[in-house]
Amino acid sequence: METRYEEANKVTIQSIVWNIILTVIKLIAGIFGNSKAMIADGLHSASDIVSSIGVLIGNYVSSRPNDREHNYGHEKAETLVSFVLSVLLIFVSLTIGTESIKSIFNLDLLKVPTMLPLVVSIISILIKEYQYRITIKIANKINSPALKADAWHHRSDSLSSIAAFVGIGGSMLGFKVLDPIASIIVALIVLKVGVQILMSSVNELMDVSIDDSEEDKIKEIAEITDGVRNLGQLRTRKHGATAYVDLTICVDGSLTVEEGHDIATKLEKQIIEKIDFVKGITVHVEPCKNCPRNICKK
Repeated sequence: METRYEEANKVTIQSIVWNIILTVIKLIAGIFGNSKAMIADGLHSASDIVSSIGVLIGNYVSSRPNDREHNYGHEKAETLVSFVLSVLLIFVSLTIGTESIKSIFNLDLLKVPTMLPLVVSIISILIKEYQYRITIKIANKINSPALKADAWHHRSDSLSSIAAFVGIGGSMLGFKVLDPIASIIVALIVLKVGVQILMSSVNELMDVSIDDSEEDKIKEIAEITDGVRNLGQLRTRKHGATAYVDLTICVDGSLTVEEGHDIATKLEKQIIEKIDFVKGITVHVEPCKNCPRNICKK
């Protein structure tokens, strides 16, 4: 687990450094280059800084061992961070969108952007797409919801820079309305990502189950375990990057308590060893004749 959080922290710190640089050059380019779209893009990058710091905090809390107040550990801190990041993204999108709509009704006051913000938008696209790729790679590797949220924050910033590029270029060609329209597109992109992350994090905070494909892996291991005649109820719940499992198995009713216990213990060890994201599992043993819902066929 230590290596997991070290990897997450390393890529997150890199993101913070890049986002500080991008925020500064975007805001400077937007202000001195007369581009509302670039200023909006700069605010988006500034929100990336805050979100990445939130990920660092979530990583630190999640890495703490179980204690008396948190018997199941602190992994849900990552999900909580994802929730906060989603709210931040939605707030940023609404702010950008509101200001952009106001600008559309005041086109006469808008100045034509210079070449500076156009060049900066190209630089931003390349850097943010690079950030997305390295972050999502680590996020998938360690199965971190907070890091995945941060990765998609980078991707949304890359997409918003593309919108800014189009808007700035169009405005330079004489279509001044394209610059604030580009800002609105940026806001919509950020809003979409924010809502998606919000829904995902809310589900996890409500103990959403793991995917069907992941549950199938657990069933496959249980079905080939010696002594297991059939499977009863399987219940799972996500716990940050990990999951907890409750599984009922059916065994020969003539077995002793100790023999049934040994089968359950063996199965628990196999699942935890073979499936990385399972942090804990409880196997309930039922004699075949008392199997819940009478599903035993053997």
